[in-house]
Amino acid sequence: MNLIIDIGNTQTKYALFHNEEMLEFCVSQVPDITLVEEWQNKYTRLSAAIVSSVQGKPDDLLDVLRSKFSRLIFFDRNTPTPLENLYESKETLGYDRLAACVGANAICPNVNLLVIDAGTAITFDFVSAENQYLGGTISPGLSMRFKALNTFTKKLPLLEKSDSFDLIGKNTTQAITSGVQNSMLFEIDTYINQLKERCPDARIFLTGGDSDFIYSKLKNKVSLNNGLLLSGLNSILNYNKS
Repeated sequence: MNLIIDIGNTQTKYALFHNEEMLEFCVSQVPDITLVEEWQNKYTRLSAAIVSSVQGKPDDLLDVLRSKFSRLIFFDRNTPTPLENLYESKETLGYDRLAACVGANAICPNVNLLVIDAGTAITFDFVSAENQYLGGTISPGLSMRFKALNTFTKKLPLLEKSDSFDLIGKNTTQAITSGVQNSMLFEIDTYINQLKERCPDARIFLTGGDSDFIYSKLKNKVSLNNGLLLSGLNSILNYNKS
């Protein structure tokens, strides 16, 4: 059994896997060793763990986990993965991006893949049919776009996403909501369209905190899967066991 810990920009996710099945899932604002201890008491076969972090190496957490697990991996550029990593600046790669691609590749191996992760930032990442991670793009996520308009102007208010928006905003609130949300949808649909010109057979996955909100509003057909990152980390841990 495997413990998966993913430390993101705004929250920490925990999952417990038996083979490829997720048995437990939890989210907290900060790393919580108490939860890990509870799961270890509940599942006596829990002996391996992997930690991923976009905030740098969490040495204090890793020190505690080393005393509790017979196998522990901190996911970084030196960790072998089922995908060949062809990214040129591996030391600056956000490894949540690579892990989500490993998760998609486990579902659809030997297929061209685009993984769109709509979180704090929105990332587009491509995996070739040769099971190679090639890279992608990074742009501001939905909340970041709302905050940017508020931060860098004197009068525009800070708003949040809304299911009610049109192409033409008839007041400032509507104009901001329309501009922010439509621009993201246009960006995603246009990126998919251009990628399909190069790879017509590409399979598209959508994941991340805002994926449920975005999914029904896209013109393109995509596969919604919010478990890609965690399942990818689980696959990486299993890959290194063998």
